[in-house]
Amino acid sequence: MNFLVLFSQVEVKGQAEQIARTFGVDWSHLTAQIISFLIVCALLYRFAYRPVLKMLEDRRQQIALGLANAEKIKAELAQAAAQRQEVLTEANAQATRLIEEGHLAAARVREQETQKAIAEAEQIIVKSREAAAQDYARMLAELKREVGRLVVNTTAAVTGKILTPEDQRRLAEQTAKEVAG
Repeated sequence: MNFLVLFSQVEVKGQAEQIARTFGVDWSHLTAQIISFLIVCALLYRFAYRPVLKMLEDRRQQIALGLANAEKIKAELAQAAAQRQEVLTEANAQATRLIEEGHLAAARVREQETQKAIAEAEQIIVKSREAAAQDYARMLAELKREVGRLVVNTTAAVTGKILTPEDQRRLAEQTAKEVAG
């Protein structure tokens, strides 16, 4: 059995050599090319692949940072929008309050002006009544004088005698009492 395993190993080794010769493989050149390939791979890994991986990692971190900042900005924007809405609500409430205060002030001013106008109208009425009373008293006094003068003149003409100032005064007083009564 050992013989078979040994024979198969020799046979496999022999077949590999035969295939290598068929394709023109030169083991020294193949070994040199493998070493050169490994050196190129090591240099590429060291000077190209690692910097590219580092650059990709940095870029990934920047993207993650950008996404975190975007979320932060989004949260701040939402907060700013909420504050803006709060300020607008407060401004609307204040504007409504100012409008109401304006309406109340206008109503007070209107009421004050109405009271003032009523007071002025009452003063005008009082002054008019006083003026009318004064005019009435003046006209009544003139009427008494005129009626007294007419009575004196009429009495003088009817009686044919000239009345003394004392008679004129007495007749004027008597006539004034009758007109007033």
